[in-house]
Amino acid sequence: MKELNQEVLMDLYSRMTTIREFEKEAIELAKMNLTRAAIHTYNGEEAIGVGVCAHLTNDDYIVSNHRGHGHCIAKGADLRRMFAELMARETGYCKGKGGSMHIADMDVGMLGANGIVGGGIPIAIGAALAQKYMNKDSITVVFFGDGASNEGTFHESINMAAVNHLPVIFLCENNQYAISLNVKESTGCKNIADRAVGYGIPDYILDGNNVVEVYNKMGEIVDHVRQHGGPVLVEAKTYRMAGHYFGDNENYRTREEVASWAERCPILAVQKVLREQYGMVQEELDAIWQRQKQIVLEACEEAKKDPEPLVDDLENDLYSPNMKNIEWKPFVSPCLLYTSPSPRDCS
Repeated sequence: MKELNQEVLMDLYSRMTTIREFEKEAIELAKMNLTRAAIHTYNGEEAIGVGVCAHLTNDDYIVSNHRGHGHCIAKGADLRRMFAELMARETGYCKGKGGSMHIADMDVGMLGANGIVGGGIPIAIGAALAQKYMNKDSITVVFFGDGASNEGTFHESINMAAVNHLPVIFLCENNQYAISLNVKESTGCKNIADRAVGYGIPDYILDGNNVVEVYNKMGEIVDHVRQHGGPVLVEAKTYRMAGHYFGDNENYRTREEVASWAERCPILAVQKVLREQYGMVQEELDAIWQRQKQIVLEACEEAKKDPEPLVDDLENDLYSPNMKNIEWKPFVSPCLLYTSPSPRDCS
């Protein structure tokens, strides 16, 4: 693990501000009706994705969820291609056919976001199983929310990972709400991490708004999994600063609650560390943020110029090339092919 110093912390801060600005611009695109799918922002959770992915290489895999922009950026995805996908342009990661919740970049080990709650967790198990089978020095991290921890896919996958000692980190970003349902109303145990004991694997609880804590502890966890294998469950407690999606009326929580968490903004927190521990001044920090904002804006403007997919390409990329020449026949249920013996046949 690379020791945390001013250079590393400034890089983490830079990535966090990039994510925040990307999400701001994504919302602006949605307001102009330029996006073609729902937008779920990562505002307030930036410290987690950045603090985790700082320890990963392109050979390591991550699997994301519907709130995946931050994970993509933290893993090294291209901003222009991400914006292009949001706006359904043919230069997007899925050629404009996937949208916000399905961005993937195999070149950097990003196996994809997923619009199904808990849907990415079994995919991570398959990736980790392949890594172990091929004896690779790489690991998989799967990001999911508190709501997904109540899905069957979570429990089935974590059990399989434990039984097979797979190199996978289950990273629960507990942002307090599964859409509009508070975690206290949906989960019986005090901490989601407590569920690890049922599967005999280690568990950790982190302050998801503190990038210093996330970076340091995740460095230890990643090194452990890389060297010794075996699954780990990590719960990062955080807060979703925006609504579940753009357009959410947020009538399930109070303004006072949002304001209290806003005071714990992870970006403001890291600014404080850079000022107080490393002697940086606010003007320097503002300049870094402004630089990243400009990079985001330029990527967005370039993506706006990209062409939309052609109608002739509508059915392309839907099937494997090996499937194109298959002769499709009408489906006949096996039940219709079976005829039970009549009473007279049994006499």
